[in-house]
Amino acid sequence: MSGPVWLITDERMDVHHAPGHPERPSRREAVAAGVRDAAESALRELGSTPATDAQIAAIHGPELVMTLERADADGGTWLDADTYVAQGSWQAARLAAGSTVEAARAVATGEAAVAFAVVRPPGHHASATRASGFCLLNNVAIAVAGLRAERLAQRIAIVDWDVHHGDGTQAIFDADPDLCYASTHQWPLYPGTGWIGEVGEGAARGTKHNRPLDPGAADDAFVGAWVDDLLPAIEAYAPDAILVSAGYDGHRADPLAHLEITEDGYAAVAAALAGLVARLGLPGIALTLEGGYDLDALRASAAATVRELRTGLASRA
Repeated sequence: MSGPVWLITDERMDVHHAPGHPERPSRREAVAAGVRDAAESALRELGSTPATDAQIAAIHGPELVMTLERADADGGTWLDADTYVAQGSWQAARLAAGSTVEAARAVATGEAAVAFAVVRPPGHHASATRASGFCLLNNVAIAVAGLRAERLAQRIAIVDWDVHHGDGTQAIFDADPDLCYASTHQWPLYPGTGWIGEVGEGAARGTKHNRPLDPGAADDAFVGAWVDDLLPAIEAYAPDAILVSAGYDGHRADPLAHLEITEDGYAAVAAALAGLVARLGLPGIALTLEGGYDLDALRASAAATVRELRTGLASRA
């Protein structure tokens, strides 16, 4: 039997909403339902605690924080053509970041074998100084800083299987040799970054791994990129912790992109990831929700991910 599965989510995030926008409140409940489907009796469901000022400041500059606070206080605005702030979005963003910190902590301390922060707004396009691509704060980056601040892990890997490249995450850690970033994403597609030659800067050269996928790529290409290339690179890096930016907009049913991944593809990568976690002797795996805009695909893909992680981590005993 595998260890506990933590679902960390909070309906207070749903105040972040713009009519007609694909990044909508029903996404959160669809993924939460998928986690519940897979976790069964192992489920422990918790509400969210907002990220602290210090946790946010470890990644983001004061100008961005001030911009988001003011936009919220003024009743909301559009920061760019894709990214909005509604009244209450600042609290939602803090809850999303805090949930991701808590998921990472729960796994690092051995309290959970799998911890999924089912959050919105998502985070991986937010840079240190700018919100963009539906993202206000970079949730996974704040969780990395949180693990380091609590001395729970220093050398960390981020697995990012969202259909869009996590340009904000890569930019934040591009010169950090203690952060291994690995991503599959559709190319060409927003944000136009993540080419294979982007490998990190300075002492971090060789710690960033991008594998663009052609439009129409399906499970075989997606799974092959992870199993044959990216997960071996992470294993060679030997991190102290692995965090997943879990976007499901690569699913063939998703309306915003052009990959043909199915829930079986996500299951296969999750199974391989569980094997890697076991070989590295890590206590488990933490995930945070990124993209994905078809509700049925979100629920099925999240369930497939958690189910395979549970199975793989249980088998290591």
